[in-house]
Formats: sequence, structure tokens, C-alpha cells
Amino acid sequence: MEFNQSSGVVARRALLALAIASSVATLSACYVVPLGQYPAQVPPTTTIHVLPPAPVTFAARLYPANDLATAYGMVNAVVTNDLNGRGTFATTINGESFTGEATRRAGSSRDGVANGTGNRGNYLNCQYAMNTTTLGTGTCQLSNGAQFTMHVGH
Repeated sequence: MEFNQSSGVVARRALLALAIASSVATLSACYVVPLGQYPAQVPPTTTIHVLPPAPVTFAARLYPANDLATAYGMVNAVVTNDLNGRGTFATTINGESFTGEATRRAGSSRDGVANGTGNRGNYLNCQYAMNTTTLGTGTCQLSNGAQFTMHVGH
């Protein structure tokens, strides 16, 4: 078999063309994305539902502070604090049920006023100061002049 120079050139060119064709075929499946041009991944989100604080209920005790109150003795009351500067209270004095509302004084996180009415027409006014959200002291006066010292909390 005779091999001439022109057939060698053709063979080399065919081999080079085959190498280029296989390189192009390999790269045709690639996709080039410029930096900064693709969308950012968004992390998954979690929704957390925060419940408002539940009201706190605790005891208050009214101790007689004058002769009129001595006839009633120590009086138990129930106070519910909604933890937003307001609350409700209920007590029974001499068979009369009193209910009312307690609120903090404007600008104070400690001092407040509580007023309640009885089912027989009497009323009860109290002034108090809270040391914590559930502990405090104060004074109360019944519409007939009976005065009490109040202790709030456990």
C-alpha cells in the first residue's frame, strides 16, 4: 500500500474535524448563566402565631382599718388582671356582692384605682400600688365609711 503525502493531510484534517465535532457535541448540553443574572433562592418561611397573654387571677384581702369595717372582719376578693393595665374585681361584704373594674393611673405602671358597685346600691372605692404584676397593697372605702387595708396577691 502506497501512502502519499496528500492522503496524510486529508487524514489529519478528518481526524481534527472529528475532534472538534466531539468537543462541540460535549459542550452543546451546557448552559452558561452570567453571574448576578439568576434569581436568588428564597428561604422557606415559617408562620408563628403569638397568642396574647392570658389574664391572671389572684386573691386580695381587705382588712378592717376603722371601727365601721371591724364589724365585717377580713374580706376576701378576687382580682383578674388582663396584663394590659386593666382588670376586674369581685367581693362580698355583709352579704352584698360588689363587682367593678381596676385600672392603672395614666403614666404609671404601678398605681391604680378600683371602683365597684354592690347589688344593694352601695359602692367600694380602692386606691392601690402594685409591686409586681400580682403583688400590691392599697386602701378601700365602702360608701358607709368603712375603711380597709388591702393586700393583693399570694
